[in-house]
Formats: sequence, structure tokens, C-alpha cells
Amino acid sequence: MSMVFDESRFTPTTALECDFPMAEISQIAEQESWRKEINRPIYHIHKWWATRLGSVFRSITLGALCNPQTDIRTEFYKTHDFADKVVLDPFMGSGTTLGEAVKLGAKAIGCDINPISTFIVRQAFTPVSEMALRAAFSQLEYVIAPKIRYYYQTHDPKTKKLIPVLYYFWVKTVTTPKNEILPLLSRYVFAQDAYPKKKPQAHIICPSCWNILEGRYDTTDMLCQHCGYRFNPQKGPASGQYVTTTDGQRYRIRDLLPKDGTPPKHRMYAMMVLCPNGEKNYLPIGAEDLALYEEARRTLANENLPLPEIPVRPGHNTDQALKYNYTHWRDFFNDRQLLCLGLLLNEILNIKDQNIQEQMLCLFSSTLEFNNLFCSFKGEGTGAVRHMFSNHILKPERTPLENSVWGTDKSSGTFSTLFETRLLPAKRYLDRPFEIGFNRDLFGNRSKACKTIASRPIRVRNVTTWPELTTTKHGMLILNGDSSRLPLPADSVDAVITDPPYFDFVHYSELSDFFFAWLSPALRSRYQWMARENSSAKGEVQNTDSRAFARQLSAVFTEACRVLKDEGILAFSFHHSRAEGWAAIYEAINTAGLAVVAAHPVHAELRVASPKSTAKDPISLDAILVCRKKACTLQHTSIHDIRKTVDTFTSKLQSAGMHISAADRFVIGAAQAMIAKAADNLSFEDMTLYLKKIHDALTSHKN
Repeated sequence: MSMVFDESRFTPTTALECDFPMAEISQIAEQESWRKEINRPIYHIHKWWATRLGSVFRSITLGALCNPQTDIRTEFYKTHDFADKVVLDPFMGSGTTLGEAVKLGAKAIGCDINPISTFIVRQAFTPVSEMALRAAFSQLEYVIAPKIRYYYQTHDPKTKKLIPVLYYFWVKTVTTPKNEILPLLSRYVFAQDAYPKKKPQAHIICPSCWNILEGRYDTTDMLCQHCGYRFNPQKGPASGQYVTTTDGQRYRIRDLLPKDGTPPKHRMYAMMVLCPNGEKNYLPIGAEDLALYEEARRTLANENLPLPEIPVRPGHNTDQALKYNYTHWRDFFNDRQLLCLGLLLNEILNIKDQNIQEQMLCLFSSTLEFNNLFCSFKGEGTGAVRHMFSNHILKPERTPLENSVWGTDKSSGTFSTLFETRLLPAKRYLDRPFEIGFNRDLFGNRSKACKTIASRPIRVRNVTTWPELTTTKHGMLILNGDSSRLPLPADSVDAVITDPPYFDFVHYSELSDFFFAWLSPALRSRYQWMARENSSAKGEVQNTDSRAFARQLSAVFTEACRVLKDEGILAFSFHHSRAEGWAAIYEAINTAGLAVVAAHPVHAELRVASPKSTAKDPISLDAILVCRKKACTLQHTSIHDIRKTVDTFTSKLQSAGMHISAADRFVIGAAQAMIAKAADNLSFEDMTLYLKKIHDALTSHKN
């Protein structure tokens, strides 16, 4: 039912234009989405936003390269060799399309205007032996790790021996006109289990003497055993955008920020340490710990280190940080973090082998995400560090968690742990690129998930030009630049498969500047695309205005249409909750000379993913929109028929164990509307009205 066109006048050329195993692929995709960094480590070697699921893009690519009679489901776990096929992704991001294409034996071309994307994709597909990486890591561990570890240690109160500090707990403070210093704590419970009802014991800071107490996470009455102060641990000075003084006066927090343009002050009040017996413990901050931090501050002032200098650009994703006086990217780190990260980066730049050095630079950049003042504590019983991009907006963290940069085997999000959990698994995946599968019981029912090798080792030759690619059996061309002007001949690509940027509020370049600020000084003399002022460039497809976004996207789709063979398809994933978002996609496709000929709903992301989990009606589906050059007469479809298709697809997905929300139903319906109106060339306004009718028809229809 995904084919709503007149087949007597239109002949499909690929399997993706026909039936699609949405339920089966969604089950695989959902399993992958639980631990994407483990199940597809090659695309998670470094942070990128909205990274799509490899299993979904394997099925899309397979369908795009196979003939219409092919059963995608039965071919999914088979080894293929499409050596004569070329797949293009004009928004390559983390490289998902490229990886799935080369696993199927095809040639791959990826282009992205963002230099961070270009850098991380190059690193993902660079084969480097684990032995060579371990040798480089060992050298770094010998030379620089002791210097970093020195700044993350304290004396054990029991044994009096030095022990490592895993994390320091900080809190922002503001000073009132009466010179009262207030910590921006909303409650004094600072550490509790991720599942507190099962494990209610928590750690609480006394607001009078700043000693650490133990009690229930939900206790409302606490007597400090150290100073005798009685207080309610659930009520701190900060609430929402306001802070209250000890005498009850209320101030707006923004009004108390430093007037000299510097970021807010912080107080270090607790730490988690690793005891000699291997257990973790919480300790209050003492004079020795404050002195150690002060030593780090003085050392930083006397060192000449490669630190970030570029300013933070105004934008939807950065404005909140700017309002708190975070005007430069170095402001996102405290002095100890700047010192230790600078020392580490400086030593990495001494590595002579360029491939090894860049792998370590990629690892270093990945470490930044978990080692800055915008990180926070997730809680006990889970990965301790909530990284800075858990919100798309760079929201200043009132209670930052300082990680230990190099780390221990009990750490998370540090250079040493990410080496083992991100970099090495990505390199191993090149040797054994597996798929997620399922074991079956005696009755054929799906049981435990397993890993299945369904591709040859990824051994691609990175080339720099189109002529080189045509003469290379297994080649990959990674480009940086405007995808509306590709250095490719017309009618040269068999399939264009991509995931366009989200149109309204997630501006990748505003966020990726965080990494660019560190990497650009190290790489600008090596790569022209790293020698910019920031990671943005003219031609970037990113706009909060839906009409402007449509124009930007249509320029890329028009170019994709030019390089696409006549019998080829352009397929991309998309979802949106608003009619305007879909109308923008419709306009971009039409303007490019394309028509949607099929649309398949498929699992996209976990509902528990942040910030998705905060949505009232979260979307967990992507629509795979399959486009062809306009050379066919498409059949009109009524809203009634679209609603029937939505019901059918919903039933299929629910039978596979998926929960389909009202927003998911609209994604399915809006995608079908793209087909229904493909030949009509509706205006943006008319398509928006039509999509709103679809929305009303679906919401008024009883599930």
C-alpha cells in the first residue's frame, strides 16, 4: 500500500519503490537504537547530531540498488557486491549512508559543508591497526597521563594515602546586593540512584557547614550531624529563574550575573573518589583540594597551550549560553580542565604518524563532550556523566560535574575509557562489520538478539576526485563543501540516500563550533576546510524559516537530481510534527524536479532519548521518502484512502511490538500526502492546508 501511483504508467526500477519490510526492519532498528554506539560503533566514533540507524540505512540502500522483484527482508543478511553502483549522500553527517553503501560493496560519495563531519567521517573509515593505536595510547599514558592524574587526586581520610578523584561536584553561585553568596541549588540532594525508589539512599550537602550527609532521596527533614543545622533537603535557594536569600528576599538569577561580562562563579563542594578497595565514596572538599585547584590555575597561566580562542556565535542553540556570559568557547571549561586538556592535546600533536595522530585528535575531541562545565551528574547506577548535548540548546548547567579527563577503569566519558569504548570498537567494526539479528525458538518466535556478519571487511580506498573513484573497485570520495555544487558529472550516481538537517531549531554548526574551536588551530594548516572562522559556511542548509529552508534544501536536491541517473532514486528519512515542516519538504522536492513515489514508515529513535522523552506526544518513526525524476503520471489519492493506509501501516507496526503515537500516525499520513500531491505542484500555503486536513482526519479518527 506504499505505492499509490498508476503502475500502468509507471514502472518501478528498484525494490525500494515496492513493498518494504517495515515491521521486520523496525524490530532490528529498535534493537540497534538501545545501544547505538555498541551496535554501530563506526558512526559513533565522535559526537554527531541525529545520527540515523545503520540497519535502516542498510535496508534503504539495499532496496535502492536491487531490482523490483527483490525481497529486501531475505537479502538483508546476505553478503553483496554492488561494485558497479555509486551511492551519494549530500548530507553525510556521521557517515551512516557511506558505511552501509560500502558494506554492500558499492562505491560511496559523501559531502558535508561542516568540517567536523568531514573530519570524523575520514577518521571512521581510516583503517589503523589496534596494535598501532595501543602503542600510541601507551606512549601518551607514559608521558602525559601522570601530569593529568596529579590534578585529580586527594588523600584518603582512612589510609592517608593518595587516591584518585573520579568527579568533582560544582555549583554556580550568585552574589546579592547585600553580598550574600547563594549557591544555585534547587535541592541539597546532590547524588542519588538513577532508580531512587528501588535504592532510596542518597547523598546530601549541608547548606551550613557543607559537609556530606546520607539520607533518603525524598527526605524533607535533616539534622546535620556535623554542625547541628536542621533543614529541608528538597528546598534549595534556586527555583526556576529565581533565587531566594536566607532572609526570604527573591531575586531573578539573570539580574545577579556578573556585571563585568564574565561567566558566573562556581563553588566546588564535593567529590567522588575511588577507594583502595575499589569502592566509590563521596567526600567533602577540603583545604588540600582547593589548594590543588589553585595550583592548576597558576600553572595554566604560565603554560603556552593550544587552547580554543574563537568566540561563541549568536544563535538559537547558543543564545542561552551567551546570556550567561559564556562568550568564548574556552569559557565552557574551568582552569583545571583547560590545563589538562591543553596538556593532552599538546602531546597528541607530537605524534609523528599523521593517521595515528588524527585518530587520537578525534578521540580527544570526543572527550571534550564529557569534560566541560555544561556536564552534569546522571546519578548512581548509570553512566555518571550527562554530556553537554543532552539538550540541543547549550543550557548553562547550574550544578556542573567535573570529570577527570584521563580517567580510570571506573570512569566514564574520559580519554582512557573512550579509547576502549569508542575508538577501538569502531576500528574493530571495519574488520567485522556485523548486523543485529535475532535467535529464534523452536516455534520460530524471535528471542535473544545476536550479531551476524553479513558484509566483507570494510577496506575502502579514500580518493579525492571523481575520475579516481571510477577506476577504483571499492572507493570512497569524502567531500567538504556546498552540496548544491558537486564536482560530479551529470547522470553519474545510481542512488542518492540521505538524512537532511532538521529544519527548525537544531543548528549543527552552532553546536559543532564547540569542537571546531579546539581542532581548527591544530588542523587549519593541513586542511583548507579547517581554516575558517567557525564551522559554518555559505550554502549551509539550516534555517528556522520553513520557506527559506525549502529553498536551501531544493538547491541540494536539484543538484542531486542532476547527478542522478534517470532510472535512479533519491531516498531520504524525515519526520516532523508540524504541517509546515512537511510543506517545506514538498516544496523542495517539487522545485528540484522530483516526485515522491513511495513512502515507508520505520523505527527511528528511542522514545526515552532526550529531548524526545520530554515531548508530550513523541515521534519514534521516520518516513522514508522515495523520489524519482518527474517522468510519470501519478494517481491522485483521497484523504480517506490515506487514512486507510495509515491504519494499515499502524497495524503492521503495532503487530511488531511498536507503540504508535498520534504524532507517529501523522508522520505516516503526511508522507502519504507527499505521494498524493506529487503531480499537483501545490503552493506552500495550499500544501500546508492540505496537510492540516490530513492531521485533522487522523486525530478525529478513533485509533
